Order: sequence, then structure tokens, then C-alpha cells
Amino acid sequence: MSFTTTPIQDLIVFEPAVFRDERGYFYESYNQKVWEDAGISTVFVQDNQARSTRGVLRGLHYQLGEMAQAKLVRVTEGEVLDVVVDLREASVTFGQWYSIRLSAENRRQLFVPRNFAHGYIVLSDQAEFAYKCDNFYSKNHEGGVRFDDPELAINWELNLEQVLVSAKDVALPFLKDRRK
Repeated sequence: MSFTTTPIQDLIVFEPAVFRDERGYFYESYNQKVWEDAGISTVFVQDNQARSTRGVLRGLHYQLGEMAQAKLVRVTEGEVLDVVVDLREASVTFGQWYSIRLSAENRRQLFVPRNFAHGYIVLSDQAEFAYKCDNFYSKNHEGGVRFDDPELAINWELNLEQVLVSAKDVALPFLKDRRK
């Protein structure tokens, strides 16, 4: 199993060992001891899954205050471009974004620490996106940042005029105007 650091501190890519034979494949998508041995002691309490079609953009979302969430995200079908934005005010990478292609084929996972905005866009005909959270969802603590914030200038890899975004996500504030 492989853990790879990214240019943003605490943001980690995980690539599980995949065992293949004539029957197919097997891999552990999560093993708490392996993560603890790698220095990540996050305890997950909620699993979520979403199915979307090509061009659906979800995000950029986060939870505020005591309800902030760390996430372990992966794709079980199809491919997405996963994007995170560092919202940690004291971080030297505050306001910087990172993207990675996650797919059922590459089986990569991204560990997203608390106080990051998170979103993704579906690149395949359809995709199933699954993730673990270390805190429960709270509607009263939700926040977000506009996916097309010019200050962030995220490259979503698809023409944003042709993506499907919820009215809720279109109404999110820009980075400079977000709830803290």
C-alpha cells in the first residue's frame, strides 16, 4: 500500500495494493491499522455514496467549526476529477487548490483533512463516488465556495458552460465572502 504526499500539507493520496488472478481482483479499500501505522489516526463515522453522469459538478463543500469533516474519497465506478481547496487560515497553502483523477480503474483515494473545501466533476459517462467522513453531516454547519471563483481559477478540465451544477452550488459565495 502506498501513501503519497501532495504539495499541500496533510493532503495524502493512497493507492491500495491490488491482488489479481484469473477470478478478478481483491484489495482492502480501508484498514484502520494501516492508516494509523502511516500516522493518520482519523476515525471515520459516516460513509456516503453518490451516482452522477458526465459533466455533473458537485462542490465545493465543507463543514464549519466543531462539525468540520476529514474525508477519505474514492470512485467505485467511472472517473472524476476531484478538487480540494485549503481553507486553513494559518496554512501557507491557504486558498490553493489541488486536483487528482480518481477512477474505478486506478483505485486511488484522497485523504482530505478538516477545513478543506471539496468537490468533483464527472469525466466518464457515469460515476459512483464513495467517501468516509470523520464527523456527522450537519445542515447548520455546511459551507461552500463557488466552483468558478476567479480567485481560485480551478481547471475543471471540462467546459463550465456545459456542466450540470445544482442551484445550491451556483449560489455559494466566492472564497473571499465565505462563512468561516
